[in-house]
Amino acid sequence: MKNYKIAVIQLNLNDLPENNLKKCLKWVRDAAAKGAEVISLPELYSSHYFCQSEDVDNFALAEPLYSTSFHAFSDLAKELGVVIIVPFFEKRMAGIYHNSAYIIDTDGTEAGLYRKMHIPDDPHFYEKFYFTPGDLGFKNHATKKGNIGTLICWDQWYPEAARLTALKGSEVLFYPTAIGWHPQEKEQYGPNQYGAWMNVMKGHAVANGVYVAAANRIGLEQYLPDTKGIEFWGASFIAGPQGEILAQASHDKEEILIAEVDLAQQENVRQNWPFFRDRRIDAFGEITKRAID
Repeated sequence: MKNYKIAVIQLNLNDLPENNLKKCLKWVRDAAAKGAEVISLPELYSSHYFCQSEDVDNFALAEPLYSTSFHAFSDLAKELGVVIIVPFFEKRMAGIYHNSAYIIDTDGTEAGLYRKMHIPDDPHFYEKFYFTPGDLGFKNHATKKGNIGTLICWDQWYPEAARLTALKGSEVLFYPTAIGWHPQEKEQYGPNQYGAWMNVMKGHAVANGVYVAAANRIGLEQYLPDTKGIEFWGASFIAGPQGEILAQASHDKEEILIAEVDLAQQENVRQNWPFFRDRRIDAFGEITKRAID
């Protein structure tokens, strides 16, 4: 049981994939220099958050599997000896696109691929227009550093996703994220929205005895005319298996957060809070129903 250090990178991203790639490669390199061994970028790292509108031109931002992003980060992972989580816009075939993430191992090989399972459709978060729901399920990725699970943004609200990933052996749940405020709503609803976001993921950490790491973006992305855009709230964080905050970012600065995954401490927490032991799996059958009428 070897401890390892994880990192989330909080960034401001723009509409030029080549700029974002260059920037993210640099920040991953910086995180590794600080001792990080498993490093996550924010959701859809290579562009602005284009789901603010339904526009077929945005499909041009997608890339096929094992192309630009994979090659660049695979080479970097192998060079640095780190695991990198690379969330990207996947073109699977004409007409089928996913919100996905590579999990690239320390030797540059693919440790796993995750496709976002829960797809939202809210004002200026029109993801159902772009993304086919994931079909790979919830997965643990056994990397050379540790067992990690990668969920994406909207997945973070679902306890079932966290539970299934943890049951498959993940020690850490990573949540690459793009979430923010509608500026016109921030004063009235902002504190509760942000608080709920943190609380639900801290709850996943407690209920499953896992580390949770959320990597958000920052900045006002107002690329559409006659709209107020989205103010991404940053506040990326890493929580321990009792929901304790180990590292917390600001709302408006680019940052690297690093924390250690202590496997002995995690086992101790699970021994003292044996939630997995006491689950009534014989009584949970109805959880697969849409509603219990």
